[in-house]
Amino acid sequence: MQKYLGYLLGIVSLFLTGCGYNTLQSTDEQIKASWSEVVNQYQRRTDLIPNLVNTVKGFAEQEKDVLLGVTQARSKGGGIQATPELVNDPEAFAKFQAAQGELSNALSRLMVIVENYPQLKSDANFRELQAQLEGTENRITVARNRYIKAVQEYNVTVRSFPSNLTAMLFGFQTKPNFTVENEKEISVAPKVDFSAPAKAQ
Repeated sequence: MQKYLGYLLGIVSLFLTGCGYNTLQSTDEQIKASWSEVVNQYQRRTDLIPNLVNTVKGFAEQEKDVLLGVTQARSKGGGIQATPELVNDPEAFAKFQAAQGELSNALSRLMVIVENYPQLKSDANFRELQAQLEGTENRITVARNRYIKAVQEYNVTVRSFPSNLTAMLFGFQTKPNFTVENEKEISVAPKVDFSAPAKAQ
C-alpha cells in the first residue's frame, strides 16, 4: 500500500511541477516579499514627513498651503491599509498607488519652495532629512522595480499554457501592477537636491 501511495505522490508531484504549480507558488511568494518591502519603504517615507514639515515650517511658516498639502497627502496615504491582500484587489491597489502618487507630488511642491529659503537649505537638521528622504526615494524605486518584475513573471505564468489550467484549478489569478505615465520613471528615483543656489527673489 505504501509503495502505491509513493508512486501516486510521485505522479502528482510530477504533474504539479510540469503544469507550473511550483512556479506559481514561488512567484506568488516572491510577490509577497517584494510587496512587503514596497510597503516598508513607503512607510519609511511617511515617517520622515512630520519632521520634514516641522523643519520647513520653522523657516517658511508662510508656506501654509504647501505644508498642509503634504500633511493631508500623508494622512490620506496612511489611511489605506496596505495589507498583503491588497495586491489581489485591483481597485484597492489603484487607490494605494494614487495616494502614494499624490504624496510624491506634494513633496515635490514642497521641495520647489525650499529653493527660496537659503537658511533652510543650510540647516543641519534639514540637510539630514534631505539625505534620508533621498535615500528612501531610491529604495522605493528599487522596491517597486522588484515588485513589478515579480508580478510580471507571475502574471505570465498565470496566463500561459499549460500553467493557466493549473492556475484556474487552484484559484491563482493575475495581480495588478504599478503603472506610470512614463515607463522610464520606474528606473529613475525622484531627485532631491538642494545644493543649487537659491533663485533670486
